[in-house]
Formats: sequence, C-alpha cells, structure tokens
Amino acid sequence: MTKILSVLMLCLAIFSQQGIAQSKTELKKYKVKSITEYDNKSSKNIIDNKTIYDANGEILEEYSYNKEGKLKEAHKYKRDTNGDVLEDSEYGENGKLKEKRIVKHNEKGDKSEEDFYNASNKLTKKVVYVYDSKGLKLEKKTFDDKGKLKSTKKFVYEF
Repeated sequence: MTKILSVLMLCLAIFSQQGIAQSKTELKKYKVKSITEYDNKSSKNIIDNKTIYDANGEILEEYSYNKEGKLKEAHKYKRDTNGDVLEDSEYGENGKLKEKRIVKHNEKGDKSEEDFYNASNKLTKKVVYVYDSKGLKLEKKTFDDKGKLKSTKKFVYEF
C-alpha cells in the first residue's frame, strides 16, 4: 500500500509540474498579459482573482477579492532574469503594504535565504536554507527579528 501511495504521489508531482510548465509556455506563446477570474453565481460578474504576467509567462502581480468583489489581498513580485522571485510585496485590502519578503539565491539558483519585513521596513523574521553538494535541501532554519533561532526543520531523503 505504501509503494502504491508513493507512486501516486510521484505521478501527481510530475504531472502537476508539467501542467505548470505547459501553462507558462502557453502564456508566453499567446502573449497573455493577465487572467481574471469571475464568480458568476449571481447576475453580476464579481471578480474573484486577477493575475498579471510578464512577457515570459511569469507572475508579476496577483490580486484576490472578497465575495463582494472588493480587494482582499495583493502580491507584487520582482524577479531576476531566470524568473526567480527576488521580492514579494504583500498588500492588504486598503492597498497598503503589509509585508515584504526579500529572497536570496545561491550560485546554483536555489533559494538560500528569505528576509521578512513589516510595513515599517523592520525585519520580522529570517529563514535560511542549507543544501548538500547535490543541491538537496537539508535544513530550513527560522530566526526571529533579533537573530535568535526559533526553529529548525531537517529534510531526510531515501533513495
């Protein structure tokens, strides 16, 4: 039973990644600039979500709306030339900055550090990732705003 479950999980992971990659390819191919989702349960088309893309099919902005169609939350991303997120700014329903996340990558392109800042640009949390020589993630360490270690998660792989 465990083997069957493992195979199903692996297949799901592979197919979901292919779906994402194909979707990005299609977005780029057809030069899609944005996708807007509407809730048409009533006679009014109320906006649910809106996603804005760059020329490479990477997400630049995401907007979520409540059931009345008013802004609930927004994310705006800055990316490097590889499409990796360098900055994620989260905005609240009032359109004001709630939190900003700065992401650093190592020489292999793996996410190595995330720094979280509040609306006043004060560091609130830092997350550091440790990898082995093969590029497999070994640890995720979370620190508070004073640099004190709050938690460590370890990743163990079976081959």
